[in-house]
Amino acid sequence: MEFDQSQPIWMQICELFCNRIAAAEWPEQERIPSVRELGAALGVNPNTVMRAYERLTDEELIFNRRGIGYFVAPEAQARAAATLRRRFEREQLPRIFRSMRRVGLTADEFVTLYRKFMEDENQ
Repeated sequence: MEFDQSQPIWMQICELFCNRIAAAEWPEQERIPSVRELGAALGVNPNTVMRAYERLTDEELIFNRRGIGYFVAPEAQARAAATLRRRFEREQLPRIFRSMRRVGLTADEFVTLYRKFMEDENQ
C-alpha cells in the first residue's frame, strides 16, 4: 500500500479497514490481521497499526478477543458504510456541487446523468 504523505498513516489504515468492511470484503466476526502481521505487511511500525486499531475499536468496527486477536465487530458493515457516507457528504459533495455550479449543471440534469451511469454500471 502506498501512503499519502498529507495524512497520518494510522488514519489511512483506518480508512482502508472502513472501506473493506463496508464492501463486505471482511465479514462481521471474521478475524483480521494481528498488529504485528499488518505492520509487517504494510511496512509500518506496529505502534502505528495499534493506533489505528484503537480508533477502529472506539468506532466499534473491530473488537479484541484477548489472547486470540482482533475481529470485525457485529454491525460493523452498517457503521462503516455510515461513516463513509458522512465523509462523502462532508468532503466530496461540496466539491461536486461547486463544480456543477461552475459548469451550469442543474440538479435535474445531474440526476439524469447519475441514473444513466447506474444503468451502465449494472449492465
